[in-house]
This record gives sequence, structure tokens and C-alpha cells, in this order.
Amino acid sequence: MKSILTPLGPKADKDTVRRHNLSLVLRAVRDEGESGEATRAGVSARVGLTRAAVSSLVEQLMESGFLTESGKTFSGQAGRPGTALKVARTGPAGLGVEINIDYVSVCVVDLAGTGRVRQTEHLDNRGAPAGEVLARAARIAARTLDSAREQELRPVGATLALPGLVSGGSVRQAPNLGWNEVPAEDLFAEALTALRPGNPVLPVASENEANLAALAELWFGGLGDVRSFLYLTGEIGVGGALVLGGELLRGAHGFAGEIGHVVVDPDGPECRCGSRGCLEQYAGQTALLRAAGIDGSGGGAGVVELERRARAGDGRAVAALTEAGRMLGRVVSGAVNLVDPDAVVLGGIYRSLMPWLSPPADEELTGRVVSGLWSPGSGRLRASSVAGDAARGAAALVVQDVLADPVAYAEP
Repeated sequence: MKSILTPLGPKADKDTVRRHNLSLVLRAVRDEGESGEATRAGVSARVGLTRAAVSSLVEQLMESGFLTESGKTFSGQAGRPGTALKVARTGPAGLGVEINIDYVSVCVVDLAGTGRVRQTEHLDNRGAPAGEVLARAARIAARTLDSAREQELRPVGATLALPGLVSGGSVRQAPNLGWNEVPAEDLFAEALTALRPGNPVLPVASENEANLAALAELWFGGLGDVRSFLYLTGEIGVGGALVLGGELLRGAHGFAGEIGHVVVDPDGPECRCGSRGCLEQYAGQTALLRAAGIDGSGGGAGVVELERRARAGDGRAVAALTEAGRMLGRVVSGAVNLVDPDAVVLGGIYRSLMPWLSPPADEELTGRVVSGLWSPGSGRLRASSVAGDAARGAAALVVQDVLADPVAYAEP
């Protein structure tokens, strides 16, 4: 009978164990710093290593530029005061590049997860050749890297946040951009390298933008103890991501979460994906603006106008949002019945439109979620935080790699 057990790796040697422990200590200091001050004694208690072992690891991390000391901390108990430890505000960092339909946003995040540099340009990327769009993004990224250098930050990798099916470094399909089988990582890396002669080549990874926005919400948002949630982001299209137990669900091929292409009405409007009646044809930005009688080419300005009209009680705007909320609730209820998340989080343009989207969506969810645990006003349907954006999630994904193996990112 074929074994279903995971193959065992080689036995950990002394170097491997130390690298693992360096990661433990660095992550413990980062986590403690979010709620207070970290000390060697506190880290020792948290990670289960002796004080002497932690002190040795801390010294190595300080010599490599990952940690700093910031004075004494007093616990109120007997004994000598400890020295407060913090992750460094300089040195290794992550670069995140979000390429969306009508904008490119680039940010740099330091080891503490703090966004340090941000540059956003509103560009109409629809119909433009993929190479041209990625070259534009590379130019913005190059300027962002220059700004990061001025703050003594050293981004060690870049992650592209892309709206579509992303796998193996390529965009298999991005209907709203018109991309098919685009080697996004290679094109971006080549453009960025050409703009920065003499600089080290920056490793480039890629991921679906909704997945990265969901991770940003998990790591930086206001979810509290919620570790399982469905995330929807409203842009030109509708993206989705599912986090279960604090882990992103990617699916067998990396394509999980394409909720915007769940069919609401098989006889509905034709979608760019080739199907008909997809959710984004009712709740995507273009569809919303069109239903409200607003020029859909206005991008973000159009959404601001939609919100203004809704606040003023404009009947057509309110009706468009009510219908979109109803369709969102109908589709999301199926997902809730399937995976039973603690919450559903709406991001992107939905964040500011929640006052009108939430009531009809909640009504649909209450009527369709079979567990009976959903009720209007329960708080399970919530707006994303301002921290939950794809560019920050993309940059933080690089930082996660640094935290997992700091030795690999130490300057030679």
C-alpha cells in the first residue's frame, strides 16, 4: 500500500537549529514589541530557551542589524531591570507592488511591519500591453527604493500583487487587464534591474492581490481573535480570499478565492472572463457606477461621487448599492455555508460604501446561512481596516521570509 506520510527530511544539524532559534527570538521580539517592550528574560520565557542562549542569539541578531536596544525596562518586580529590545528600523525590509486596473501602488515595510514609504499613481492599465504596465510599475518601484535607501532601509525582495489567476510567476488570466499567460515576475524584474544598474538584483515573487490584502488584514487589521474569515475586495472587479486558522487557503493550483466570477444569473450580463452573470457584473466598481448613472471611467472619483449621492439620498445611487449588497450577500452566503468563517470582511471600495451595502447583504446572509448563527448587526460582516491593502500585504510577505530565516538576509 502506498504511504501517505510526509517524507522525513534530514536530521537537523547544529547550524540548522541555531538558524531556527534566531528566527524564534527575532519573531518573539517583534511580537512583544506590538504590545509592549521585549526583554531577554521575557523572550526566554516565551520561546522556552535559557536566558544564556537567548542572550547569545540576541547578540548575533544585533550584530547583523536585526535588533536594537532602547534603554532599561522596569517590570515592578525584584531584580535588575532588563534592557528593552526592538526590531531595527533600518536594514532589511520588504517591497510590495500592487498593479491594479486603474492604479499602481508601491510600499516598503520594515521588520516591525510598519509602512515606511508609499507611492501611488493612478493609471489606466486597461488595454495597455502587459510589458508596458509592468515597466511603469518598475519605474515607481525604483523611485520608492531610492526613498527607502534615504531611510537606511534595504528591501531584500519584492512581491507583486496582481488581479487575476497567478501561478508560477505568471498571470494565467486577468480578464479586467486583458492579460493571458503573462510572465509578470520576469518582465518586472528585468525592467527594475535595467533601471538600477550596479545594484543587487532584487528577487521577485507574485501573488493574487486579494490574497495579499487578506494577509494584510490578518497581520495588521483590527480582527482581534478572528483567525478564520472570508475577505472580499471591491475594485473594477471583485476579488476574494479565504483565511482559515490564520493560514491563507490557496487551493490545489493557487486559484482559490475567485468569488467575483461566481455566477449569480446565468442569463445575466456577459463578463470579461467569458461567462455571464458573474458577481462582479453586479457588484464590481464599473457595474455599480453604471447602475447609479455615473461615468464608470472616473475610477476613484466615480466612487467618491457614488458615496456623495448615496449620502444625499439619491434614489438611483441607493438602489444600485442595495442591489449590489443583495448580490454580495447571496454569493457570500454560499461561501459561509461551505467553510463556516468567523467573519466576512469587505475591503477596497466596499469599505466606504458599507452603510448601504451592509443591510441588504446582512439580510441575505441571515436568510440563507443554514447554521442560524448569522443575524443582522452581529458584527460578522465588517469593513476592512485601512491597513488591509494588497501592497502592504505584498511587502509584509517578504518580511515574513526575513523573520523565518534572518541569517539568509544578513549583510555579508
